[in-house]
Amino acid sequence: MNDIYQHFRKDEEPFIDQALEWKRVVTEQYRIKLTDFLDPREQVILTSVIGHSDEVKLGLFGGFQESERKRAILYPEYAEPMINDYQIQAFEVTYPNKFASIEHRELLGSLMGIGLKRQKFGDFIFAGDIRQFVCSEEVAEFVFFHLTHIGRVKVGLEKIPLSELHIPEQHVEIREDTVSSLRLDTVCSQVTRQSRQKAQALVKNGLVKVNWKLIEDTSYSLLEGDMLSVRGFGRFKLTNIDGKTKKGRWRLTIAKQK
Repeated sequence: MNDIYQHFRKDEEPFIDQALEWKRVVTEQYRIKLTDFLDPREQVILTSVIGHSDEVKLGLFGGFQESERKRAILYPEYAEPMINDYQIQAFEVTYPNKFASIEHRELLGSLMGIGLKRQKFGDFIFAGDIRQFVCSEEVAEFVFFHLTHIGRVKVGLEKIPLSELHIPEQHVEIREDTVSSLRLDTVCSQVTRQSRQKAQALVKNGLVKVNWKLIEDTSYSLLEGDMLSVRGFGRFKLTNIDGKTKKGRWRLTIAKQK
């Protein structure tokens, strides 16, 4: 089982250990395990850890089919999780939208400011003046009573069913590219159509995030499932790393969010 670590980064080992422990609990105690919301990279790792196990199955859901952040259910083969088992509550924010606006970073900052970790929240939905988000049911009442302001704007919350979420239309461009290496500056150069030198400047100037974490190391190695965010150019997900060409270049499938 230790061989699994070689496929991932050193800083991902704590999450791998957690995933292995979840798997052990389901296998030995024969019961369902529900996780917090996982980002896309964590979903890739967990899927790899579970593999094609006959004893433990895996389900992922984040409130709607196209969600980016999802809760996972690990379950024995006898069980069949339903949507309600993911225990997700949706909220719509009520605020004076004629006089104030609410940005993504302000909503996230206010939710973190009431003392909850990011993993308790799923996707945020911004559609026109509509502001919605999903969270774990276990913190829903706490959020309902404690989120009274977003920035300087006084707000209220309305609990809504998942069916009333205003799911934004997905605009994704799928690209198939090849790169000489999986270094951050090399991939960044390819997805932004910039020179390697300009891509290095983007990284060193703090304009690039990998899996929502600022990375300033140009040699940082990317892996399948990573989400790459480049300020001014958008977000790119490495959906597949499909091996090498005969000339030794890496084949990539990249989803660009428009």
